[in-house]
Amino acid sequence: MHGVAETIDETIDVEIIDVAPRDGLQNDAVILPTATKVELVQRLIAAGLTRIEVTSFVNPARVPAMADADQVMRDLPRADGVSYIGLVLNERGLERAVAAGVDEVNVGTVASDTFAQRNQGVDARESIDAWRRIDRAAADSGIPASVVISVAFGCPFEGEISVDRLVEVTKRVLDETRPARFVLADTIGVATPADVIERVRAVRDVIPEHVQLGCHFHNTRNTGIANAYAAIAEGVTLVESSLGGIGGCPFAPKATGNICTEDLVYMLDRMGVATGLDLAALTAASTWLEEQLGRPLPGAYMKAGPFPRPA
Repeated sequence: MHGVAETIDETIDVEIIDVAPRDGLQNDAVILPTATKVELVQRLIAAGLTRIEVTSFVNPARVPAMADADQVMRDLPRADGVSYIGLVLNERGLERAVAAGVDEVNVGTVASDTFAQRNQGVDARESIDAWRRIDRAAADSGIPASVVISVAFGCPFEGEISVDRLVEVTKRVLDETRPARFVLADTIGVATPADVIERVRAVRDVIPEHVQLGCHFHNTRNTGIANAYAAIAEGVTLVESSLGGIGGCPFAPKATGNICTEDLVYMLDRMGVATGLDLAALTAASTWLEEQLGRPLPGAYMKAGPFPRPA
């Protein structure tokens, strides 16, 4: 059994990407107006976020909440040092993203065939082939492309995804491509810290040193923050989270909630790991988002409030 490190090196640089405007809102019963989505992004910037996944350029018939992706991207204010990320799944999505002025793209690939069919209408190999084409086209457009492997820890339809399968998919994804970042996604929130350690170590052995390794956790079974700790302790320097803990995949039954940005920042701040994010501003943004969505959000820190870091 792989042990989790007792503490995280305080000197480590941990980059947090907030995905609330995209992954957070894509499966919500309330579809927010475009102007409200833009304000959400502005509030995240005010809290210190510099990289935000703001929308997805996908078929609006399949994900109605993202139907205004092009308008959202066009309406966002441009701020120095802030990068707007759009999720794309195919070349048409990339074309839309580039035309709308995206700064970078995340490209979804899948570790299981069944989930790929439900999510993208292709099998896993075809999703990887699409990534290769998008990577080349994005490079031609001068747009950094990062790749995400969905259901890297488990599939709602096929069950366990073996480590061997994950490594095989990783090698295929990296073949003849140069992603800016490589992200393992626990799309349905089944991972435990031991799973995270095992899989991070396995894929790190085949990922080039210049490629940043990241993780995306859902808190479906309340293990998300523990998984983030395990990932960071293993040297992962990029974690995706969502304001207020909102989110879920529309193609994964019961895959509720991303890990909460404020909860993650609180943990790291208390441990002396600098994030550059303002907890008070994040909490105010979460309170505002509750009002927009008309319901309590799952985040814990916004309910409990601050507690000073030990001297």
